[in-house]
Amino acid sequence: MDQNSEAAKTASESHAPVRTALNVLALCFALSVLGRGLVESFTVFLLPISESFGWDRARVVSIYSLSALAAGLAAPVAGRLFDRSGPRIVYSAGLLLLGSAFLIAAYAQQLWQFQLSLGLGVGIGAALIGNVPNSILLGRWFGPRLPTAMAVVYSATGAGVLVLLPLSQIFIDHFGWRGAYRIFGCTALVLMAPLLLLPWRLFSTGSPSVARRAAADFVDEGWTLLSAMRHHAFWALFSTFFFTAVGMYSLAAQVVAYLIDAGFPPLQAATAWGFSGVVLLFGMLGVSWLDGIIGRRPSVLFSYALSIAGIVMLWLLQWYPNFWLLTGFIVCFGSMIGSRGPLLTATAMKIFRGQHVGTIYGAIVIGSGLGSAFGSWSGGLIHDLTHSYNPLIAFALVSVVLGMIPFLVVAALRR
Repeated sequence: MDQNSEAAKTASESHAPVRTALNVLALCFALSVLGRGLVESFTVFLLPISESFGWDRARVVSIYSLSALAAGLAAPVAGRLFDRSGPRIVYSAGLLLLGSAFLIAAYAQQLWQFQLSLGLGVGIGAALIGNVPNSILLGRWFGPRLPTAMAVVYSATGAGVLVLLPLSQIFIDHFGWRGAYRIFGCTALVLMAPLLLLPWRLFSTGSPSVARRAAADFVDEGWTLLSAMRHHAFWALFSTFFFTAVGMYSLAAQVVAYLIDAGFPPLQAATAWGFSGVVLLFGMLGVSWLDGIIGRRPSVLFSYALSIAGIVMLWLLQWYPNFWLLTGFIVCFGSMIGSRGPLLTATAMKIFRGQHVGTIYGAIVIGSGLGSAFGSWSGGLIHDLTHSYNPLIAFALVSVVLGMIPFLVVAALRR
């Protein structure tokens, strides 16, 4: 009897770290759904805000661009704050910023007020509950399985789009865009209460088996941010993040508006783009699975090929607005938004491993923020100057190709 009880106790203890790791993964996924979904919901608010104030596309898209820029620039700050203060402080600050920003936006009257709230506030808030702190926390629990864990968390971008874009349109239809922002702001603030009550001391410690493996196999190679910036791999990853984000987000910010202009009803356009969240989950996991089968470089290049095919289908939709082309675009383009992120994260954390990896990775992710900001702003400006989506689509295509080039020529990324 005593032996059976002891065996049961041992089995329970052995499964406890697994349950905790899955709880941490679920938490990071939920935070990413909220953060990315709220950021990307701006694509649905773009037309209502523009019509309310009579602003041109470039001025309105500048809000989204500033959000992406702020998220990118805040990434190393989020990593540094996580290293020093832990996840509880970082995640709580993120929800506080998001909630406050949306409540301010609900009463904004001037462009600078939107830029301050939906731009800076939402961007920094999303960074504090986003991929940089999540990757550090998950690395403590999943170790060599981090790419798979990050693929699940990166897919939260799609889940957030799937849930919050159609929901945003429904809220706008029933409560107006200001009412929708009030709902978003209150929700983020209310969620702070359960977040603060989580067992953060347990979540922060990490898996004992991962810690033992790290102690045996892991050597701090002494990387600092300055030494990392002198290495070609840093700038190769930075440029990949930058140009890929330029290409993807120059289109993503205007996909709903583009589909409406092509003849699709607003709710159908928002829902269709929202379904990119479904295929994104499979894209994330699929690319990570391919990484283990055919290697990192072929997997990444395959993902770029699908992105390019999706851009071509989007271009054809303006002349042939049918279900099949729309589905092909959502599957090819939508499934690959961020699909390379988990592999790039794992690559960066392997090359620059050490106690400063959070700061280094955060600095690399600045490339994504700059690219998202420049791409979305440039996309709005190109549309305003040409009154056509064709130059915008060509711009996006060239940018995506430039993002792929480091994996063709840089030795550290080809291995």
